[in-house]
Amino acid sequence: MPPLAPPLLEWYAHAARDLPWRSADVTPWAVLVSEVMLQQTPVARVLPAYSAWLSRWPTPADLAADAPGEAVRMWGRLGYPRRALRLHAAAVQIRDRHRGAVPADPAELEALPGIGVYTARAVAAFAFGRRVPVVDTNVRRVLARAVTGVGEAGPPSATRELAAVEALLPEEPRTAARFSVAVMELGALVCVAGRPRCASCPIAAECAWRLAGWPAYAGRPARAQRFAGTDRQVRGLLLALVRESTEPVSKPRLDGVWVHATQRERALAGLLTDGLLTELADGRYALPGG
Repeated sequence: MPPLAPPLLEWYAHAARDLPWRSADVTPWAVLVSEVMLQQTPVARVLPAYSAWLSRWPTPADLAADAPGEAVRMWGRLGYPRRALRLHAAAVQIRDRHRGAVPADPAELEALPGIGVYTARAVAAFAFGRRVPVVDTNVRRVLARAVTGVGEAGPPSATRELAAVEALLPEEPRTAARFSVAVMELGALVCVAGRPRCASCPIAAECAWRLAGWPAYAGRPARAQRFAGTDRQVRGLLLALVRESTEPVSKPRLDGVWVHATQRERALAGLLTDGLLTELADGRYALPGG
Protein backbone atom coordinates (compact mmCIF):
# COMPACT_ATOMS: atom_id res chain seq x y z
CA MET A 1 0.00 0.00 0.00
CA PRO A 2 1.38 3.49 -0.81
CA PRO A 3 2.95 5.07 2.30
CA LEU A 4 0.45 7.93 2.62
CA ALA A 5 -2.57 5.62 2.68
CA PRO A 6 -2.39 3.87 6.11
CA PRO A 7 -2.02 6.97 8.32
CA LEU A 8 -4.53 8.92 6.27
CA LEU A 9 -7.13 6.15 6.34
CA GLU A 10 -6.65 5.72 10.09
CA TRP A 11 -7.11 9.48 10.62
CA TYR A 12 -10.22 9.57 8.43
CA ALA A 13 -11.82 6.74 10.40
CA HIS A 14 -12.14 8.98 13.46
CA ALA A 15 -11.91 12.53 12.07
CA ALA A 16 -14.32 12.46 9.13
CA ARG A 17 -17.35 14.71 9.27
CA ASP A 18 -20.72 12.99 9.50
CA LEU A 19 -22.23 14.09 6.17
CA PRO A 20 -25.39 12.55 4.72
CA TRP A 21 -23.87 11.76 1.32
CA ARG A 22 -21.30 9.57 3.08
CA SER A 23 -23.79 7.30 4.84
CA ALA A 24 -23.64 3.57 4.14
CA ASP A 25 -27.09 3.48 2.52
CA VAL A 26 -26.72 6.55 0.32
CA THR A 27 -27.89 6.07 -3.27
CA PRO A 28 -25.77 6.88 -6.35
CA TRP A 29 -28.33 9.57 -7.24
CA ALA A 30 -27.86 11.21 -3.86
CA VAL A 31 -24.08 11.16 -4.33
CA LEU A 32 -24.47 12.76 -7.76
CA VAL A 33 -26.75 15.47 -6.35
CA SER A 34 -24.28 16.21 -3.55
CA GLU A 35 -21.31 16.46 -5.90
CA VAL A 36 -23.10 18.89 -8.22
CA MET A 37 -24.28 21.02 -5.30
CA LEU A 38 -20.84 21.08 -3.68
CA GLN A 39 -19.17 22.61 -6.72
CA GLN A 40 -17.92 26.01 -5.53
CA THR A 41 -20.41 25.96 -2.63
CA PRO A 42 -19.62 25.41 1.08
CA VAL A 43 -20.94 22.33 2.85
CA ALA A 44 -23.01 24.38 5.33
CA ARG A 45 -25.03 25.93 2.50
CA VAL A 46 -25.45 22.64 0.67
CA LEU A 47 -26.81 20.58 3.58
CA PRO A 48 -30.37 22.04 3.76
CA ALA A 49 -30.67 22.26 -0.04
CA TYR A 50 -29.50 18.66 -0.44
CA SER A 51 -32.04 17.40 2.07
CA ALA A 52 -34.91 19.35 0.50
CA TRP A 53 -33.94 18.27 -3.02
CA LEU A 54 -33.86 14.56 -2.23
CA SER A 55 -37.06 14.79 -0.22
CA ARG A 56 -38.81 16.14 -3.31
CA TRP A 57 -36.93 14.13 -5.96
CA PRO A 58 -35.51 10.94 -4.41
CA THR A 59 -34.76 9.42 -7.83
CA PRO A 60 -33.64 10.76 -11.22
CA ALA A 61 -37.03 9.83 -12.68
CA ASP A 62 -38.80 11.99 -10.09
CA LEU A 63 -36.78 15.04 -11.12
CA ALA A 64 -37.06 14.26 -14.84
CA ALA A 65 -40.86 14.21 -14.56
CA ASP A 66 -40.90 17.77 -13.20
CA ALA A 67 -40.33 21.02 -15.11
CA PRO A 68 -36.73 22.28 -15.34
CA GLY A 69 -37.88 25.56 -13.86
CA GLU A 70 -38.80 23.76 -10.66
CA ALA A 71 -35.20 22.60 -10.38
CA VAL A 72 -34.07 26.22 -10.68
CA ARG A 73 -36.62 27.25 -8.05
CA MET A 74 -35.48 24.56 -5.61
CA TRP A 75 -31.85 25.49 -6.21
CA GLY A 76 -32.53 28.66 -4.26
CA ARG A 77 -29.42 30.68 -3.44
CA LEU A 78 -26.81 27.97 -3.87
CA GLY A 79 -25.25 29.99 -6.70
CA TYR A 80 -24.34 29.05 -10.28
CA PRO A 81 -27.97 28.05 -11.02
CA ARG A 82 -27.11 26.54 -14.40
CA ARG A 83 -26.10 23.55 -12.31
CA ALA A 84 -29.80 23.01 -11.56
CA LEU A 85 -30.71 22.92 -15.26
CA ARG A 86 -27.84 20.56 -16.02
CA LEU A 87 -28.81 18.27 -13.16
CA HIS A 88 -32.35 18.18 -14.50
CA ALA A 89 -31.05 17.37 -18.00
CA ALA A 90 -28.83 14.65 -16.53
CA ALA A 91 -31.85 13.17 -14.74
CA VAL A 92 -33.74 13.04 -18.04
CA GLN A 93 -30.87 11.18 -19.72
CA ILE A 94 -30.51 8.80 -16.78
CA ARG A 95 -34.22 8.01 -17.03
CA ASP A 96 -34.28 7.68 -20.82
CA ARG A 97 -30.90 6.11 -21.58
CA HIS A 98 -29.95 4.25 -18.39
CA ARG A 99 -33.34 2.92 -17.24
CA GLY A 100 -33.40 5.33 -14.33
CA ALA A 101 -30.15 4.13 -12.76
CA VAL A 102 -27.09 6.35 -12.40
CA PRO A 103 -24.31 4.71 -14.46
CA ALA A 104 -21.17 3.54 -12.68
CA ASP A 105 -18.70 3.95 -15.54
CA PRO A 106 -16.81 7.30 -15.49
CA ALA A 107 -17.09 7.67 -19.27
CA GLU A 108 -20.87 7.20 -19.17
CA LEU A 109 -21.14 9.60 -16.26
CA GLU A 110 -19.07 12.21 -18.08
CA ALA A 111 -21.41 11.94 -21.07
CA LEU A 112 -24.29 13.24 -18.93
CA PRO A 113 -25.11 16.98 -19.22
CA GLY A 114 -23.03 19.14 -16.91
CA ILE A 115 -20.97 16.24 -15.53
CA GLY A 116 -17.27 16.94 -15.94
CA VAL A 117 -14.11 14.98 -15.25
CA TYR A 118 -14.13 15.58 -11.50
CA THR A 119 -17.82 14.84 -10.89
CA ALA A 120 -17.80 11.68 -13.03
CA ARG A 121 -14.86 10.24 -11.12
CA ALA A 122 -16.22 11.33 -7.75
CA VAL A 123 -19.52 9.53 -8.36
CA ALA A 124 -17.75 6.43 -9.69
CA ALA A 125 -15.55 6.32 -6.59
CA PHE A 126 -17.91 7.40 -3.83
CA ALA A 127 -21.14 5.80 -5.08
CA PHE A 128 -19.74 2.65 -6.67
CA GLY A 129 -16.36 2.08 -5.02
CA ARG A 130 -14.40 2.33 -8.27
CA ARG A 131 -10.62 2.75 -8.20
CA VAL A 132 -10.37 6.03 -10.10
CA PRO A 133 -8.38 9.17 -9.24
CA VAL A 134 -10.50 12.05 -7.98
CA VAL A 135 -8.99 15.54 -8.01
CA ASP A 136 -10.62 18.66 -6.59
CA THR A 137 -9.17 21.87 -5.11
CA ASN A 138 -8.47 20.23 -1.75
CA VAL A 139 -6.77 17.23 -3.34
CA ARG A 140 -4.64 19.49 -5.54
CA ARG A 141 -3.43 21.38 -2.47
CA VAL A 142 -2.57 18.20 -0.53
CA LEU A 143 -0.82 16.78 -3.59
CA ALA A 144 1.22 19.95 -4.10
CA ARG A 145 2.38 20.06 -0.48
CA ALA A 146 2.71 16.43 0.56
CA VAL A 147 4.10 15.05 -2.71
CA THR A 148 5.55 17.93 -4.72
CA GLY A 149 6.83 19.98 -1.79
CA VAL A 150 5.37 23.36 -2.72
CA GLY A 151 2.95 25.49 -0.71
CA GLU A 152 0.26 25.93 -3.37
CA ALA A 153 -0.99 23.88 -6.28
CA GLY A 154 -0.44 26.48 -8.99
CA PRO A 155 -2.09 26.29 -12.43
CA PRO A 156 -4.09 23.06 -12.87
CA SER A 157 -3.03 20.22 -15.14
CA ALA A 158 -5.70 17.53 -15.20
CA THR A 159 -3.57 14.89 -16.93
CA ARG A 160 -0.60 15.32 -14.61
CA GLU A 161 -2.67 15.54 -11.43
CA LEU A 162 -4.90 12.55 -12.23
CA ALA A 163 -1.80 10.45 -12.90
CA ALA A 164 -0.16 11.64 -9.67
CA VAL A 165 -3.22 10.80 -7.57
CA GLU A 166 -3.69 7.43 -9.25
CA ALA A 167 -0.14 6.51 -8.21
CA LEU A 168 -1.14 7.11 -4.57
CA LEU A 169 -4.27 4.93 -4.62
CA PRO A 170 -4.37 1.59 -2.83
CA GLU A 171 -5.02 -1.34 -5.15
CA GLU A 172 -8.26 -2.55 -3.58
CA PRO A 173 -11.05 -0.47 -5.18
CA ARG A 174 -13.16 0.25 -2.08
CA THR A 175 -10.06 1.18 -0.10
CA ALA A 176 -8.93 3.41 -2.95
CA ALA A 177 -12.30 5.20 -2.95
CA ARG A 178 -12.09 5.70 0.81
CA PHE A 179 -8.55 7.03 0.44
CA SER A 180 -9.79 9.55 -2.14
CA VAL A 181 -12.41 10.99 0.19
CA ALA A 182 -9.88 10.97 3.03
CA VAL A 183 -7.49 13.16 0.98
CA MET A 184 -10.35 15.58 0.32
CA GLU A 185 -11.22 15.68 4.00
CA LEU A 186 -7.61 16.35 4.91
CA GLY A 187 -7.55 19.31 2.53
CA ALA A 188 -10.84 20.62 3.89
CA LEU A 189 -10.02 20.31 7.61
CA VAL A 190 -6.23 20.27 8.07
CA CYS A 191 -4.22 21.04 4.94
CA VAL A 192 -6.24 24.19 4.38
CA ALA A 193 -5.32 27.22 2.29
CA GLY A 194 -3.55 30.01 4.14
CA ARG A 195 -2.50 28.51 7.48
CA PRO A 196 -2.47 24.70 7.36
CA ARG A 197 -2.75 22.85 10.67
CA CYS A 198 0.44 20.85 10.24
CA ALA A 199 0.60 19.88 13.91
CA SER A 200 -2.63 17.92 13.44
CA CYS A 201 -1.71 16.35 10.12
CA PRO A 202 -1.63 12.52 10.04
CA ILE A 203 0.87 12.51 7.15
CA ALA A 204 3.18 15.23 8.47
CA ALA A 205 6.06 12.74 8.71
CA GLU A 206 5.77 12.07 4.97
CA CYS A 207 4.99 15.62 3.81
CA ALA A 208 7.55 16.88 1.30
CA TRP A 209 6.68 20.52 2.00
CA ARG A 210 7.25 20.16 5.75
CA LEU A 211 10.46 18.20 5.22
CA ALA A 212 11.71 20.99 2.95
CA GLY A 213 11.07 23.58 5.67
CA TRP A 214 7.76 24.94 4.32
CA PRO A 215 9.31 27.01 1.49
CA ALA A 216 7.25 30.01 0.36
CA TYR A 217 5.23 29.53 -2.81
CA ALA A 218 7.02 31.19 -5.72
CA GLY A 219 4.51 30.47 -8.47
CA ARG A 220 1.71 32.51 -9.98
CA PRO A 221 -0.76 33.70 -7.30
CA ALA A 222 -4.43 32.82 -7.55
CA ARG A 223 -6.73 35.67 -8.53
CA ALA A 224 -9.45 36.56 -6.04
CA GLN A 225 -12.91 36.65 -7.58
CA ARG A 226 -15.08 39.62 -6.67
CA PHE A 227 -18.86 39.41 -6.59
CA ALA A 228 -20.30 42.80 -5.64
CA GLY A 229 -21.31 44.81 -8.68
CA THR A 230 -20.63 42.04 -11.19
CA ASP A 231 -22.99 40.67 -13.82
CA ARG A 232 -23.17 37.54 -11.71
CA GLN A 233 -24.68 39.51 -8.85
CA VAL A 234 -27.23 41.14 -11.16
CA ARG A 235 -28.16 37.78 -12.68
CA GLY A 236 -28.72 36.43 -9.19
CA LEU A 237 -30.98 39.31 -8.23
CA LEU A 238 -33.08 38.98 -11.39
CA LEU A 239 -33.38 35.23 -11.07
CA ALA A 240 -34.27 35.46 -7.38
CA LEU A 241 -37.16 37.80 -8.13
CA VAL A 242 -38.66 35.37 -10.65
CA ARG A 243 -37.87 32.29 -8.60
CA GLU A 244 -39.59 33.64 -5.50
CA SER A 245 -42.66 34.87 -7.37
CA THR A 246 -45.80 32.75 -7.60
CA GLU A 247 -46.57 34.12 -11.08
CA PRO A 248 -44.60 35.42 -14.07
CA VAL A 249 -42.81 38.73 -13.49
CA SER A 250 -43.27 41.85 -15.58
CA LYS A 251 -40.37 43.74 -17.14
CA PRO A 252 -40.91 46.85 -14.97
CA ARG A 253 -40.51 44.72 -11.85
CA LEU A 254 -37.26 43.32 -13.19
CA ASP A 255 -36.07 46.81 -14.05
CA GLY A 256 -36.41 47.77 -10.41
CA VAL A 257 -33.84 45.19 -9.36
CA TRP A 258 -30.75 47.07 -10.62
CA VAL A 259 -30.26 50.73 -11.44
CA HIS A 260 -27.72 50.37 -14.27
CA ALA A 261 -29.82 49.56 -17.33
CA THR A 262 -27.04 48.37 -19.64
CA GLN A 263 -25.70 45.89 -17.13
CA ARG A 264 -29.21 44.80 -16.15
CA GLU A 265 -30.19 44.12 -19.76
CA ARG A 266 -26.96 42.22 -20.36
CA ALA A 267 -27.61 40.07 -17.31
CA LEU A 268 -31.20 39.43 -18.37
CA ALA A 269 -30.09 38.47 -21.88
CA GLY A 270 -27.61 36.02 -20.37
CA LEU A 271 -30.30 34.38 -18.26
CA LEU A 272 -32.47 33.94 -21.34
CA THR A 273 -29.59 32.56 -23.39
CA ASP A 274 -28.70 30.09 -20.65
CA GLY A 275 -32.30 28.89 -20.42
CA LEU A 276 -32.70 29.97 -16.82
CA LEU A 277 -35.56 32.32 -17.74
CA THR A 278 -38.09 32.37 -20.56
CA GLU A 279 -39.94 35.35 -21.99
CA LEU A 280 -43.66 34.74 -22.37
CA ALA A 281 -45.85 36.02 -25.20
CA ASP A 282 -47.22 38.79 -22.99
CA GLY A 283 -43.73 40.12 -22.23
CA ARG A 284 -43.49 38.71 -18.72
CA TYR A 285 -40.71 36.40 -17.54
CA ALA A 286 -40.90 32.95 -15.94
CA LEU A 287 -38.75 29.98 -15.08
CA PRO A 288 -38.36 27.42 -17.88
CA GLY A 289 -41.34 25.13 -18.23
CA GLY A 290 -43.35 27.35 -15.90
